[in-house]
Amino acid sequence: MSKNRVGLYPGTFDPITLGHYDIIRRASKLVDTLVIGVAMNPGKNPLFTVEERVDMVAKMTEEFPGTNFVVRPFQNLLMHFAEEVGASVIIRGLRAVSDFEYEFQMVGMNRRLNSEIETVFLMASDQHQFIASSLVKEIAMLDGDIRKFVSATTAQKIVERVEFIRSKSK
Repeated sequence: MSKNRVGLYPGTFDPITLGHYDIIRRASKLVDTLVIGVAMNPGKNPLFTVEERVDMVAKMTEEFPGTNFVVRPFQNLLMHFAEEVGASVIIRGLRAVSDFEYEFQMVGMNRRLNSEIETVFLMASDQHQFIASSLVKEIAMLDGDIRKFVSATTAQKIVERVEFIRSKSK
């Protein structure tokens, strides 16, 4: 009997982009269960609450019938969360060389915390390499069209949130 291989794809997902979606789709082929860990990370000043982000990620994963996904928020150390969910591998997406430097440092630290959990990097697909959640939010705040970077449902939620923020600041 084979062991259930659990992978963890962590991120803030504020908002979840088509780049994240691509990594989720590809990572799901590598593991039996993919846990998508939605980091609370208040230091990043998120546009959406963690509950809203968990809901957006969960809705996107519904498009993968037959794949075992678990979407959970977390606020503790990544390696502690990985141990908690039984992950043997952490999945990370890389867009550019600049991502690699940060991720390389994180892998070194994580290996010191738990050398049994591997980190696997998936290169962003060429059509998604430039997409960053922070840029999507900035484009939305400046009334740009974000539909090429996020799902239609997510785009609507972003537009509604931006309008809400503007209405409160008047």
